[in-house]
Amino acid sequence: MPQLVDVASEGAVTTITLDDPDRLNALGTPMLEALGGALAEAAASDARVVVLAARGRAFCAGHDLRELQAMRQAEDGGRAAHEALFDRCAGVMRAIREAPQPVIAQVHGMATAAGCQLVATCDMAVASEAARFGVNGVDLGLFCSTPMVALTRNLGRKRAFELLATGRFMDAGEAEAAGLVNHVVSADALEAETRALAEQVASKLPAAVRIGKGAFHAQAERPVAEAYALARDAIVANLQDPDTAEGIQAFLEKRPPGWTRP
Repeated sequence: MPQLVDVASEGAVTTITLDDPDRLNALGTPMLEALGGALAEAAASDARVVVLAARGRAFCAGHDLRELQAMRQAEDGGRAAHEALFDRCAGVMRAIREAPQPVIAQVHGMATAAGCQLVATCDMAVASEAARFGVNGVDLGLFCSTPMVALTRNLGRKRAFELLATGRFMDAGEAEAAGLVNHVVSADALEAETRALAEQVASKLPAAVRIGKGAFHAQAERPVAEAYALARDAIVANLQDPDTAEGIQAFLEKRPPGWTRP
């Protein structure tokens, strides 16, 4: 069994690289297991930012269609196996959302179906000009219902439904305009630009970013009154951190902060 993911840490940034290029980094059960394990380790580490990258000509081609078909041979037509697979996939997506560190997708090539879901789930994304994005399962007779969850939380509903219902792909420029990715850069600059973004975020007070990320995702799916209550609790918790008090005092005194956890 190949390693499937490679994990490397440099300074405050951990990079998880999907490494199954022959299968276009498809999210089959082994890949989901490997990626889930890597995310869990990163979440428990001292890393301040996680970058999700990939090797080969594709970022991620979605689920392994051969595995989905093989599961149909079971007596129940594959229902139990399919449910378990998509539960596992949802668990990986939730792990990205629930990680204390921001997760940045570094997208160099095609990201389709669950691969597009992976990009949409990350907190930020930097894409090469060569990247393409789509949820084209409908072309095979399979509406991308699970990628739909992340996609409708990133794009306007009409644009998201159009992509899901037509199977058409977006180029990197359209993906940036639609809000799926933050920045589009040349292929040669992709790694450096992603690293620069990661380092910028990593330079901030970790407690503030951790609290802020959790509150950001939680409030986005709540009614306004609940969102404000949740945001209040988050900012009060942030203010109770001694390093936050030091950061504010340093700003008032026009000096660098003397954080205990720089």
